[in-house]
Amino acid sequence: MTDVLLAVGTRKGLFIGRRRHGDWELSGPHFPAQAVYSLGIDTRRATPRLLAGADSAHWGPSVFHSDDLGDTWHEPSRPAVKYPKDTGTSLARVWQLHPAGPAAPDVVYAGTEPGGLFRSEDRGETFELVRALWDHPSREEWVPGGGGLAVHTVITDPRDADAVTVAVSAAGVFRTRDGGASWAPSNKGVKAVFLPDQHPEFGQCVHKIAQDPVDRDRLYLQNHWGVYRSDDAGVQWTDIGGGLPSDFGFAVAAHPRTGDVAYLFPITADIDRVPAEHRCRVYRTTDAGRSWEPLNAGLPDEDHYGTVLRDALSVDDSDPAGVYFGNRNGEVYASADDGDSWQQLASHLPDVLCVRAAAVA
Repeated sequence: MTDVLLAVGTRKGLFIGRRRHGDWELSGPHFPAQAVYSLGIDTRRATPRLLAGADSAHWGPSVFHSDDLGDTWHEPSRPAVKYPKDTGTSLARVWQLHPAGPAAPDVVYAGTEPGGLFRSEDRGETFELVRALWDHPSREEWVPGGGGLAVHTVITDPRDADAVTVAVSAAGVFRTRDGGASWAPSNKGVKAVFLPDQHPEFGQCVHKIAQDPVDRDRLYLQNHWGVYRSDDAGVQWTDIGGGLPSDFGFAVAAHPRTGDVAYLFPITADIDRVPAEHRCRVYRTTDAGRSWEPLNAGLPDEDHYGTVLRDALSVDDSDPAGVYFGNRNGEVYASADDGDSWQQLASHLPDVLCVRAAAVA
């Protein structure tokens, strides 16, 4: 069985799991008393790099990196992510750390609050603000979601380093095809049920997007009410929420190798943010959203109230794929067989905010 590195960011520190020869070990917390909102595992070079966006109540947010699978950590002497003075703002939180594709092996993107995208060309040690998105004409009309005004999803196209898609809460999806020099809203078909005009050009509260591993133009989107698929890289979105117990939720992940396979964790409602039908179940589609099946073998059978947040559902690149999620009950679950069966890896942790996993040597 492939060895796996699992990183679990919580409200009070980072926990690191290692699976060796089928057995799991969990260590931590790293960054005790700091909230870890974002994680990235960069395996594009021979030495993997683990990135963590930690938030100290005293010192504020920072980006750390480790080149020894989390044994030791380095923080730059100057803030890695810092807003220029002319923006009149400061960094509140790093919501996303995304290593770009193989065409740009040293590029890492950081999505931040208040609604900024930053780009690094040195594997996440220093970042610069992507000004064209920050200066987008629609920005003055962007409205914060419940968690703030955040760039929380970044997707890069492995075929084209200049193609980047981001999701902003609550401004919607924006795309660039020229390396960030210009950006366009990409929300056609996605509802904003809380607005008088439910089909605006922008203003949707997108919770998460995942990219299909085979058809890279196919994207899956979990909205604030609504589950959608795009087959043209986000130009048009189609509702695929039928067959789910609820189409409200936060997280979505795509299988790392098999096309048309994606995973969700449905939530009852925006005003009752607990698992749909009070059941701990991941839902999987194997036909690009035409149908959904519940996956609960090994998960709790009794009433359950652990909410899974937008970055707390993840997959690794093993074969078969590992699927992982953590919840606000402080529980972490893992599947080593594409989601068919599950085991509990941890309980009684602080709130789980984000989860990342990767096969490692």
